[in-house]
Amino acid sequence: MEKVAGATPTVRDETNLNLGKTNDLSVARGEISPSLLETTIDEAVRLAAALWPEVPALISLHERINWSYAELNARVDQLAAGLLKLGLDAGDRVAVWAPNCSAWTLLQFATARAGLVFVTFNTAYRRVELSHVLNLSGARAIVMAPGFKNIIDYTEELSGVDAPALQYRITLADAPPAGYLAFRNIASSDFSVLDEVRASCNDAVNLQFTSGTTGRPKAVTLTQRNILNNGAAVGTRAGIRQGDRICIPVPLYHCFGMVMGNLAAVTHGATMVYPAPGFDPEATLLAIESEKCTHCYGVPTMFIGMLASPQFGNRDLSSLRGGIMAGSPCPSEVMRRVIDRMGMSGVTIAYGMTETSPVSVQTSIDDPMNLRVETVGRVMPHLEIKIVDEEGRIVPRGIEGELCTRGYSVMRGYWLDPEATERAIDTDGFMHSGDLATMDSDGYVRITGRAKDMIIRGGENISPREIEEYLYRHPGIRDVAVIGVPDEQFGEAVCAWIVRVDGAEFEASEVISFCRGKLAHFKIPSQVRFVDELPMTASGKIQKFLIRAAMAKESGNRE
Repeated sequence: MEKVAGATPTVRDETNLNLGKTNDLSVARGEISPSLLETTIDEAVRLAAALWPEVPALISLHERINWSYAELNARVDQLAAGLLKLGLDAGDRVAVWAPNCSAWTLLQFATARAGLVFVTFNTAYRRVELSHVLNLSGARAIVMAPGFKNIIDYTEELSGVDAPALQYRITLADAPPAGYLAFRNIASSDFSVLDEVRASCNDAVNLQFTSGTTGRPKAVTLTQRNILNNGAAVGTRAGIRQGDRICIPVPLYHCFGMVMGNLAAVTHGATMVYPAPGFDPEATLLAIESEKCTHCYGVPTMFIGMLASPQFGNRDLSSLRGGIMAGSPCPSEVMRRVIDRMGMSGVTIAYGMTETSPVSVQTSIDDPMNLRVETVGRVMPHLEIKIVDEEGRIVPRGIEGELCTRGYSVMRGYWLDPEATERAIDTDGFMHSGDLATMDSDGYVRITGRAKDMIIRGGENISPREIEEYLYRHPGIRDVAVIGVPDEQFGEAVCAWIVRVDGAEFEASEVISFCRGKLAHFKIPSQVRFVDELPMTASGKIQKFLIRAAMAKESGNRE
């Protein structure tokens, strides 16, 4: 197996760290039993097919697909062989640009089986973002839907992108345009090419693009060991058992879908149920009823949408017993309504980040109710967490600080960005989250805020800096600051404070139009305020806390 360029990890001591009396400090270690899986994703799929050949593996309602584990495994073999027959080599990157569907999942497992690296990113990316992810990853192939939501034609969008490494354009459309291959024709029965694959659980298997606070999305390099173990651990803590059915309306391009959903299902013999290509509250409720789902995943916004649906009272949700709410801060009232009205007595809350594969802490199904609605749980098995002050010192329990994670789940690094990797992972191997938290005497963690500037809108991480850099291209904008403001529907909304060039006259609608079609829709500011100057420190740093305070005051006055 070839080493993957740009993804060599820094070797750190993961066993010895003098933490003093840990019962007084905000540090916790997870259980070490059962042992970590030292197998590949390919081996996990093959094992599932051997143990549960007739159990439904994947039900995609919008495609009318119902595959058993035996059939899923066979199709993965065919696609893996077909990708290698194209001419792809071990370590090559294969991108997917498509909503939730069976082809997406086949690619997830087939790329792992073929020793390739699966590149995943948001379906709403436009040309600027698409060019960045394809060129940074050096993807040799892309598999893409005809279009999705407000991007009607992915082919047209891709045509404006210069990506020299991209050799194979593969479409899920029935009639491929000129220069494209049809996905349905890729599969091969020449399995001899698979005999040459020598995959290891320590190989990079996935590049996930995630927004931070420092500009354009970074590619998080995740290994087979990273995500397979995390998916298995999350499923165990969520109470998933063989024969369960997991309703997965969350996007597969996030770890929530492909790790906590797909890999949890495969490692527990459960069924992946996709209600629709994207989230649709009515389709999700129907899927739970028709497929008798035992668990449902979602960000808070999704559960709010289901609870508010006109069809909610008409659906039989009695099969539900649990699920996971994650992706953005979970309001305790929403959690209580999900438990009471949807019957999800075993619902858990999970917290993490893409860089930790993703889950670091999670509540358990047998935790007391108050802890399941007010905390994000305790540390996961085989991981360590600590909460530190601005000097990196571990704080006493009950004191706020930054939450950090160490262990098997920490990413290999940011692809081709060793400097950013070194900034994110300290010398003891802890990944710094940028989130503020406290830990109580029993090890339960409460997320109290964000030390970094990231916006989380409906489960999507958004870099304010990325939006600011784009808005600076507008000839009439002299200065700009982007923040997140509270939003009842999405948790947070994007707000831009803009200083216009002297003499420039334009309104908020022009700013929104300037972004539309260039940035993913969820990054476009929904609130725009024009000001004469931005609040600054004496050294010239924008004081975003004052902008947030002003917006909070404005909101209070409206109410």
